[in-house]
Amino acid sequence: MKIEEVKSTVKTQRISSHSHVKGLGLDEFGEAIQMASGLVGQEDARQAAGIVVDMIRTRKMSGRAVLVAGPPGTGKTAIALAIAHELGNKVPFCPMVGSEVYSSEIKKTEVLMENFRRAIGLRIKETKEVYEGEVTEMTPVETDSTAGGYSKTVSHVIVGLKTAKGTKQLKLDPTIYESLQKEKVETGDVIYIEANSGAVKRQGRSDSYATEYDLEAEEYVPLPKGEVHKKKEVIQDVTLHDLDVANAQPKGGQDILSMMGQLMKSKKTEITDKLRKEINKVVNKYIDQGIAELVPGVLFIDEVHMLDLETFTYLHKALESTIAPIVIFATNRGHCTVRGTDDIIAPHGIPMDLLDRLLIIRTLPYNREEMESILKLRAQTEGHSIEPDALHYLAEVGTSTTLRYAIQLLTPSSQNAKMNGHGSILRIDIEETTSLFMHAKESCKILKKCADKFMK
Repeated sequence: MKIEEVKSTVKTQRISSHSHVKGLGLDEFGEAIQMASGLVGQEDARQAAGIVVDMIRTRKMSGRAVLVAGPPGTGKTAIALAIAHELGNKVPFCPMVGSEVYSSEIKKTEVLMENFRRAIGLRIKETKEVYEGEVTEMTPVETDSTAGGYSKTVSHVIVGLKTAKGTKQLKLDPTIYESLQKEKVETGDVIYIEANSGAVKRQGRSDSYATEYDLEAEEYVPLPKGEVHKKKEVIQDVTLHDLDVANAQPKGGQDILSMMGQLMKSKKTEITDKLRKEINKVVNKYIDQGIAELVPGVLFIDEVHMLDLETFTYLHKALESTIAPIVIFATNRGHCTVRGTDDIIAPHGIPMDLLDRLLIIRTLPYNREEMESILKLRAQTEGHSIEPDALHYLAEVGTSTTLRYAIQLLTPSSQNAKMNGHGSILRIDIEETTSLFMHAKESCKILKKCADKFMK
């Protein structure tokens, strides 16, 4: 008898540089735990970030900015991503790098404004007339094509919906059938269809099918209560940039429904300041009426020293606007020339008038014990088995070179261990790897020593 294990078809998540970061790792009093949520050390910086998160949650941080400054490899980006984890997926988080503003297609200030608008969310609460229930039938009805020949087209689709209180059969337009196919709706799924727009939303599979064997991780939802045809409060989260794009060429009214209806159109046109002001007026109107709620998110600008004087001046003005997100800058530079100038030298390459309005969080180099904890965490995340003495040696390598170099050695050392027939990474595997891959400082020494042999 042959028995084979059936592997799941769910895609394995790709491991990135910060896959291990799950949050700030604070206790109930807001104090940083030495090693928690994927972060190690940097207790003061994490505690300060926790205060920033609390300010964002209580809506007391809009239009303000934070600078995370420290040497390379001290966890600045990790802390910013940890803030995003703490805020959750309902708060917009827009990451970018300072060099992104230099594009031949659009202005530098336009790139910044687009990202500003991406970082500001709008939560729209609407009462809509919907048909909701479990799909009991989905039958497309075909007719002969108007083009002639043997081809057929879908004239309409018959959909049966069931709730705890009753059932209803609907005759739907072929465009709604296309939406059903896009949402991959099948018999047994719980869906709702908006009566006005015909938009379809798949909520999950009915929990009556929860015992069926399914390789994919499926979300099961209970059978809806009440009638199939009902009024339901629908909450939709969009960003101001979504509304800008949707209304770049408005073809309807200026109400929320017409804005939402344009979201699926892919044609990109120029977004003018006049259009943004009009959208801001509509947004403010609906906020005053209680239909919508503004959700200031986070714009994270890494390598902020790459911005120039023009963009810094624009940032200064944008932060003072009534609709502004929380901006988090990160840099590893000390005193350096402000880009776009020849003679202005400023701390972190940021003009003093902007630097003066920032809350500055400092990150410090890791010690050997902290490096060892981080390397152990990364080895677990990447699925590597490493011996204690090898881990200790790798931490020493990181102390004499950089933490990033030590982390980069993990995967090639694991490959070396497999080639050498070792079940886990040994010290000898790491020594062999360091002899094959040099670090930045060693490369610089060779470059200076053999400068005449390289092209200039």
